[in-house]
Amino acid sequence: MSYPAANSLRRTLLRRLAAPLSLLALMSGLIAYWLAWQYTQHVVDRSLADLATAISKQIQIAGPDAPITVPPLAQAMFSDPVEHLVYRISNGEDEIAGDHTLPLQGTNVRRMHYAYVFETTHQGVGVRVAQVRVPQPTGNPIVVEVGQPVHHRFRIAAEFLVAIMMPLLLLLLAGWVIVWRVVNQQLNPLTHLADSLNRQTHTSLEPVDETYVPVEIRPLTGALNALLGRLKTALDGQRKFIADAAHQLRTPLTAVKLHAEQAASARDPQKVSAAVRELRAAADRAVRLSNQLLSLARAEPGEQAARFTDIDMATLAFETGAEWVPRALASHVDLGFQRLDAPENDRPLTVRGNPVLLHEVIANLLDNALKYLPPARLDGGRITVTVSQVDVDNERMAEIIVEDNGSGVPPAQQADLFKRFFRGDGQSDASVDGGAGLGLAIVHDIMALHRGSVHYEDAPEGGARFIVRVPLASRQKVRVVVGQPPVSANADAEAKKNLHNAPVDL
Repeated sequence: MSYPAANSLRRTLLRRLAAPLSLLALMSGLIAYWLAWQYTQHVVDRSLADLATAISKQIQIAGPDAPITVPPLAQAMFSDPVEHLVYRISNGEDEIAGDHTLPLQGTNVRRMHYAYVFETTHQGVGVRVAQVRVPQPTGNPIVVEVGQPVHHRFRIAAEFLVAIMMPLLLLLLAGWVIVWRVVNQQLNPLTHLADSLNRQTHTSLEPVDETYVPVEIRPLTGALNALLGRLKTALDGQRKFIADAAHQLRTPLTAVKLHAEQAASARDPQKVSAAVRELRAAADRAVRLSNQLLSLARAEPGEQAARFTDIDMATLAFETGAEWVPRALASHVDLGFQRLDAPENDRPLTVRGNPVLLHEVIANLLDNALKYLPPARLDGGRITVTVSQVDVDNERMAEIIVEDNGSGVPPAQQADLFKRFFRGDGQSDASVDGGAGLGLAIVHDIMALHRGSVHYEDAPEGGARFIVRVPLASRQKVRVVVGQPPVSANADAEAKKNLHNAPVDL
């Protein structure tokens, strides 16, 4: 679909206001001219008829002496050269006075009181003639005609038109000036708004002042302020994220550099070997921290929502748990899986989401559980992944619970569990390999992206219990996609076989 090129709002308003105003003035002038012409015709016709009637009255008064007394009177009445009047008085046989070439008949005849008015041609010029007949006791009636050139009435109509149009043109000019000033004044808030936005920088992003903004523009300024607010929040979060990431990366990178220098300067092979092991451990921590930072960046809202597909959460939880079987077996931890909502344990729990990110949620919770199981309980360590379907506020959701029998989280730290770079290992056993404090923050952000939730509870038998809930997709035929490949090839063959039964020890 093509859109018209952008136009100037000021020019568009002026054109759409001034053009109709000018057209209205033109139409008013034409109507005024028509009315002036009609009025002039009526006035001139009446004037001619009155003159002809006045001569006829004098004829009636003079009686038999009319041929002697009327001509001087008529000559005096029609002697004004400005009026361009012509007249004729005859009885049909003899000419009494006036111009005998003035026609006695014409076109467009109409009656006006005792006179007839018509148009004709006299000496090649169009004239308007008023004719009155005076009956005589004997003989033919006396015919009185008074004529005037038509162009005379055009001159009178033009004078009327000028008298009418001069104030109208002044009003039109004043209207143009008013339109210009009003349009400019009403567009000034947009100019001030643009100036205010031009003064903004990536560090300020202050909301636009709406004190003097017209009501019609406030939806625009409100949307701009909301956008500026979201942009400021995003930039603040980005700056904080970059600052925290730089701070967190500084420690493992410093350790890498330190151990590398120790390995380079050591003379004893055993010290070199120990420094290399420390160097590898520091590099592993740096790699893990980098991966977590990337996962945290991927969990930000944006294009990830466009990559959502239909996922069976039960299958995803099962396959993700299977990937952690080797590490659980190496740590002597009983890793189990169970379905509670369906006896047959094969009904898919289909959700809309990003399979990579949802896999990261379950993997982070399992990593967190394995990391914080106390060494004193290694032989009795237990982690259970439970999958079920629940109804929360009349909405069907897939629920995944990762529960362990460790020491749990102290109540004082539970409120900060899902904050970025918060580490609870500072108050726990010193042998715990401290992370960067990003795992649970990643889980929280991914759940927010999927309109889901994650929260912590103390397990009934002690330990930690993390509950993840994701809204189920609508009931329809969907193509279920699992974000990760089936059980890892490193997993125990026996464990793979037993995973299909519920509850299952992985």
